[in-house]
Order: sequence, then C-alpha cells, then structure tokens
Amino acid sequence: MTENCCASAGNIMILACSGASNVGQLSNQAAIELTREGFGKMFCLAGIGGKQSGFVQSAKDVENMVAIDGCPVGCAKAILQQAEVPLKNHLVITELGIEKNKNFTLRAEDIVKVKTAVFDTCGIKPGALSLSPKTESCCG
Repeated sequence: MTENCCASAGNIMILACSGASNVGQLSNQAAIELTREGFGKMFCLAGIGGKQSGFVQSAKDVENMVAIDGCPVGCAKAILQQAEVPLKNHLVITELGIEKNKNFTLRAEDIVKVKTAVFDTCGIKPGALSLSPKTESCCG
C-alpha cells in the first residue's frame, strides 16, 4: 500500500498519462501540483505498465486513486486494465474542452481546470485544499 505522509483529502493515488502532447503534460503537471498540495500522492504509471509486481500490487491495494488521461486514447486506463487494477476514478482532459496539440507551453488556467476536475471526479470539494501551486512538497 502506498504511504501518505501528508495531511490530505485522503490516501489518493494519482496516476498521470504524461503523454507527448499538451494534454499529457497537463495531466503530469496537475498530478505534480496536487501531490505538492497534499491532495494525494503521484505514483509511477510506467511501473504498473511494466508489470513491476510491487507497483501493480500497490495500485491494487490502494483505497482510492484517480487516473488522469490526456485524451480519449486512454493510455492510463488501458495500463490499469492490462495490469488488472480496478479503475476507481478516471478523468480525460480533452473532455474538459481543452484541445490536444503539440504546444508544450502550459496555461495556468488549464492546469487549474484539470485540478478542479480531479477534485470533482474524486467527489471532493475544491475548497478542501488550495489549488494554487506551492513551492515545496507537503512531504518534503
């Protein structure tokens, strides 16, 4: 089981697709900021995809998780399905009205939009934690 060293909204595992597009990078940046803000803890999706037993078992054991996919291709969702990890909460960024492209200059308002959608997807009120970036990790 993953360890949550922060006072947070819960022991939420955050899995970001981190794909080679703006929405993949929005997924990654939102996951980083949510971890820093104490929402949950970002976890290695690649380790699950590589079927590393400890990563897969941790994902199966965690009480709550959110998978953030950038686009409808759904790589994060597919990785979890292949590893037989139950999908608990799932978000697709392009469904928020953010168009997929190769512009890696991320807009702050898009990051906030993704973070707010993660809160909604997990059934947590956005006011429970700050949505503004912090400079240091809550665990650090």
